[in-house]
Amino acid sequence: MRDLLLAALLLVACVRALRAPWIGILAWTVVSIMNPHKLSWVLDQMPVAAMVGGATLVGILFSKDRKSFPWGPETLTLLMMMLWFTLTSRLAPIPDDALDLWKKVIKIDFMILVAIWVLYSRRHIMALAAALAISIGFYGFKGGIFTITTGGSFRVWGPEGSYIEGNNEIALALVVTIPLLRFLQLHVANQWVKVLLVATQLLSAVAAIGTQSRGALLALGSMSVMLWWRGNKKIKTGMGMLLVGIFLIAFMPAEWGERMNTINSYEEDGSAMGRINAWWMAWNLASDHFFGGGFDVTTEENFLRYAPVAHDLHAAHSIYFQILGEHGFMGLMLFIMLWLFTWISAGRLHRLGTDRPETGWLSDLGGMCQVSLVGYAVGGAFLSLAYFDLPYNIMVLVVLGKAWHAREAGAAEAVSTTSLVRRHDPTSTERWSTRIG
Repeated sequence: MRDLLLAALLLVACVRALRAPWIGILAWTVVSIMNPHKLSWVLDQMPVAAMVGGATLVGILFSKDRKSFPWGPETLTLLMMMLWFTLTSRLAPIPDDALDLWKKVIKIDFMILVAIWVLYSRRHIMALAAALAISIGFYGFKGGIFTITTGGSFRVWGPEGSYIEGNNEIALALVVTIPLLRFLQLHVANQWVKVLLVATQLLSAVAAIGTQSRGALLALGSMSVMLWWRGNKKIKTGMGMLLVGIFLIAFMPAEWGERMNTINSYEEDGSAMGRINAWWMAWNLASDHFFGGGFDVTTEENFLRYAPVAHDLHAAHSIYFQILGEHGFMGLMLFIMLWLFTWISAGRLHRLGTDRPETGWLSDLGGMCQVSLVGYAVGGAFLSLAYFDLPYNIMVLVVLGKAWHAREAGAAEAVSTTSLVRRHDPTSTERWSTRIG
């Protein structure tokens, strides 16, 4: 029954995408991030994302819907990253090994650009935020209940075969999504939906703790500080966060506390030392090869040549060292520039959104996107999620918000100028009276 329902929903999404490509973008986003087909027995191995994406691209060719591409530092940097990744893949020591991951990453980035091209209205922006929040919030809601009912004795995992399959990866995704849930809570009218969104935020925090990810704990703490800073009622919000944090820590079993305490004694933790060994390998590789090693540099050959401990193979477990090892210092610079530009633009949205009542939602959008980026920047320092869709969709929200504000500001200025001309033109009243008559 579940498979039939999911298949029907995907079929409807593909059909709707042919006439309304923006719906196809939302469906592709859900499929790519949530991976609902991984919960199915029948659809698990089917190219669901390709089907939805293909229907969306066909719809774009024949649809007369408005399309515009807002150029800016974020979009230009993303394009430069795509070109650089292509170059580093072709110049990799073993290009064929890098080709498969290159195809996957370029497909994701291409659809990110398509989303920026197709989506434009406030309705689209709110719908995309909802699609992202629902995609990960589903696992947060389910994982939070699982953690509570099992007393935190078992780890929360993501959907099998996806970017967020591991406990560390789903934890970071949950942390990044909580601010989006908060944004939606601030701007939905239905009280029951508000309650559901608040519950999902709390359960997502519980699920993130339940993953037993040390990186997620650091990210959650950093994000909570930023969320408190962006809030209006700081005393009330701070007390609430403190109480929730104390409850969560007290609720978790002793094994969880022992694992979290290894943050202070990383020298005695084999996993942590393995990551540091991988970071040195990435640094030495990038220092030796300007273009890096191409996608997937966790090979015995690279560790034998560049790692301090040659036989201790570990993935980078860091978005920064992952990019550094695979695409060199130039790739890392572009990667950091992308998120720095997004952060600056989100902060600008947070400030500009307060200039008129009708743009107040943009202020909340910019502020919550910044909170999400803090979670990604801190948690990503300990996870290999440099190519995961979710943060790039945060960038899409910021870019679309900027474009929407620019159009609205231009329209408001045009109306103001027209009113001013009429006020000072003695013949304008006569012309308008004649036109009305």
